[in-house]
Amino acid sequence: MTQRTLAGLLAVPLLIGLWVTAALKPLPFVTYEPGLTVDVLGTDDDGKEIIEVEGHQVYRDEGELRMTTVYVSQPEPKGSNNLFELMRDWLSDEDAVYPYEAVYQRGETVEQNREEGAQEMTSSQDAATAVALEELGYDVTEAVVAGVSKGTPADGVLEAGDVLLRVAGVAVTSGDDVVAAVGTVEEGRPVRLEVRRDGERRELSVTPEVTDGRPQIGIQVGTQTKGELPVEITIGIDPSIGGPSAGLMFSLAIYDTLTPGSLTGGATIAGTGTMDAAGNVGPIGGIQQKIVGARDAGAELFLVPPDNCAEALGAPYDDMRLVRADTMHDAREAIAAWVEDHDADLPSCKETSE
Repeated sequence: MTQRTLAGLLAVPLLIGLWVTAALKPLPFVTYEPGLTVDVLGTDDDGKEIIEVEGHQVYRDEGELRMTTVYVSQPEPKGSNNLFELMRDWLSDEDAVYPYEAVYQRGETVEQNREEGAQEMTSSQDAATAVALEELGYDVTEAVVAGVSKGTPADGVLEAGDVLLRVAGVAVTSGDDVVAAVGTVEEGRPVRLEVRRDGERRELSVTPEVTDGRPQIGIQVGTQTKGELPVEITIGIDPSIGGPSAGLMFSLAIYDTLTPGSLTGGATIAGTGTMDAAGNVGPIGGIQQKIVGARDAGAELFLVPPDNCAEALGAPYDDMRLVRADTMHDAREAIAAWVEDHDADLPSCKETSE
């Protein structure tokens, strides 16, 4: 055996070892795969209603409203993906691979991620409850100053945390109300504001400036609940499920539980989307994987946040209909129209993407 042949034979196992090591080495990527779906109108594994109510009559009807989830690989050091795992998900039309920094912060632990998800889940449930009660006619939310821009008319007059009660003599409960009321004031004239600050009512005055063709006073307006709600709602979701993305489905399920008849017409409807106290539906992660999970669960209709519409159209949704849901109210009306006629003209993601 020549020296060259011997060197070649010795190099083969070393080369194989290097290949195996490279293939099994954790890489800085995170995988998304379709997760489970949960019928929030149903019961948990112990037979307990997921939505429990005190202070209002409940109606338990047929049909399903399914929240959707995504299986996301864990942050380091417990979570890691090697080349084989990443290639499998990258080649799949139902899974996805993202750079690590797009999902987690460096140094973020599994425990920190779980705690953050639990906090977001609680906030999501609170907002969903308030929105559902508002949809039923309860007055449970109010407009609040979320921020004041420096150098604007409101700077030095309004403060973050001020509750807006009346603007230009009109009662307001949302940012849209505030914009509309300010818009009624003649250019150069002050607008009178009635606010609540530190529990006391105050009357203030601000003269709007015209910016981008509209009179503005320079505040960001949010929506918050007024305090203790007239109906006590408890949502019992497995604590291992976290995050804010089920807000829309929670609000619809609460509304359905508190109203006679089946909102879904007995069908299975799924969806996703964050929810703020004003009823707006916000974007989420893993939309394509959630659509796959809903499709496999037999959903006929899927509610999509407007900001996720373009990405949603790339999912293999088959015959399931995708409906854009800008607000909880819009989603409820779209469901009602669909129950009446499955071929009804509904808000479409295709319209958004064009």
